[in-house]
Amino acid sequence: MEKFTTEVLEIIKRIPYGKVMTYGQIAFNAGNPFGARQVARILHSMSKKEKLPWHRVINAKGKISLGGELGIIQKSMLIDEDVEFKNNKINLRKYSFFLEEVKDEN
Repeated sequence: MEKFTTEVLEIIKRIPYGKVMTYGQIAFNAGNPFGARQVARILHSMSKKEKLPWHRVINAKGKISLGGELGIIQKSMLIDEDVEFKNNKINLRKYSFFLEEVKDEN
C-alpha cells in the first residue's frame, strides 16, 4: 500500500465522534496538498474494508459531497453525533477536527 494511502487511512480513523475533516485537509495532512480527489477514491474503495468513519469526511464548503441515499445517510449519521447543519452546511469552525488536537493531549 502506498504511503499516502496508509496516511489517509490513519487520519480518517482518528476523526473523533462529533467532528469532521475535509477531503483537502486529510490530503494535506497525509502529505499531498493536491490529493483531495485521491482521498475521495480511497474512501470509496476502502471504507467498508477498513471500517472507516467515512461519514465524518466532507467537502471544503462544509457540505456533504455525496448525493442520493448515501448523502442522506451521511447527514443522518452526523446529526446522530450532534453535528448541526444550517442550510445543509456544517460550521467548519465549530466541528472541524485538527490533528494537533490529538498531539496536544499526549
